Amino acid sequence: MTNSNAPSRLNYQQQSPELMKKLVDIGMGIANSGHIDRGLSLLVDILASQLNGCAFCVDMHVKEAKLHGERELRLHHVAIWRESPLFTAKERAAFAWTDALTRIAPNGVTDELYAEVSAQFNDKELSTLTFRVATINAWNRLNVAFRTTPGIYDKAFGLDKAGLN
Repeated sequence: MTNSNAPSRLNYQQQSPELMKKLVDIGMGIANSGHIDRGLSLLVDILASQLNGCAFCVDMHVKEAKLHGERELRLHHVAIWRESPLFTAKERAAFAWTDALTRIAPNGVTDELYAEVSAQFNDKELSTLTFRVATINAWNRLNVAFRTTPGIYDKAFGLDKAGLN
């Protein structure tokens, strides 16, 4: 376990701006595709970030979801989605897919899970959801590796308006 109070290591955004831009472009392409609901995308981002222990991303995406109108109790229940009655079958399928792709098992993704997710998402949506999970995992790994301080960009991103500081 890492010390969340430890100082940031380096600013990867300044060190590799051209790569940062490409990752932002991928994220914007996914967000603007219209294939996955914005609210669901944010919940997926929160879950993957929780699984990866990325304080920066959990902080950011909870604030984004709140600004997007997500109910606070559902935000608290993301961590316990399997037991919570607050999520739809489609959201549960997305969470199971996110979990499986974030913590890839030695035997990969089961046919049963693929069938479950395919029953909730068409091919285009499932492809986009998979890119979403892959992208948030990339962000998580960058922010965990370099200990990006949670909330550091709140004002710049308008996240201070969530009232969660």
